[in-house]
Amino acid sequence: MEGFDINWLALLAAAASSLVVGFVWYGPLFGKAWMKESGMTEEKVKQGNMVLIFGLSFVFACFLAISMWAEVLIGGGGGEIHGQDPFLTFKHGAFHGLITGLLVILPVLGTIALYERKSIKYVLIAVGYWTVTLAIMGGIINAWL
Repeated sequence: MEGFDINWLALLAAAASSLVVGFVWYGPLFGKAWMKESGMTEEKVKQGNMVLIFGLSFVFACFLAISMWAEVLIGGGGGEIHGQDPFLTFKHGAFHGLITGLLVILPVLGTIALYERKSIKYVLIAVGYWTVTLAIMGGIINAWL
């Protein structure tokens, strides 16, 4: 780890991966279940400004990619210095994303869902998406560091 050089292309690819995962996750995999659990309808979907929604989703994903970059670069414990071999693998970065999904996203979305009276199915769909997304983002960033 010579410095904190950021691979911006890796961050952009990681951010874009969130849209790809979202297309599959909220489309053929869990689209109907998510719509039912969230109260979304086809009419509501059509009313949204999709350029704004996807544009801001990408910007927010860039923020998450920067966060994942910091996690895979300086994360770890017990004197383990990340950002160098043997930690520069897709698998290791995906592990950081998985842990972030379970230890950060689950408590945040779970708490929000409790107050909004959302179902456990809704929580599992949303947390599943973010956990898979962060695992892929972490993998891309770490392997491409």
